[in-house]
Amino acid sequence: MSTHYAVSKRLHRSTALQIGAVLVFWGLGTALAVASGVPLPGGILGLALLLALLLSRRLSALSLRRGTSWFLAEMLLFFVPAVLAVLGHREFFGLIGLKILAVILVSTISVMVSTALAVEGCSRWMSRHA
Repeated sequence: MSTHYAVSKRLHRSTALQIGAVLVFWGLGTALAVASGVPLPGGILGLALLLALLLSRRLSALSLRRGTSWFLAEMLLFFVPAVLAVLGHREFFGLIGLKILAVILVSTISVMVSTALAVEGCSRWMSRHA
């Protein structure tokens, strides 16, 4: 049995290893951002590295499914510190807070609509070319 196959099989079965792999990509992206001076967050660069491996089929999406599902299920825990930081600033509960809320709502809706339109456009294009 090859080493690559053994590692892949272990990764498929272990949620902890999958979570660790996602964190490794995040760390690699952060290191790359710091080393290269690229003005992008390390998480974005790590995601790009992960995407490159998925597209090149060197890594299977199934290899990270349980770990990424865990991150999504526990996402609220990652936002609790941010919410507590906001609670420490009383000025966010006035007009400034309403303006920020409006910007957040408009930008969220804009992203959702543009994503839906892009997916719909790609779907139509793929059905025409299939």
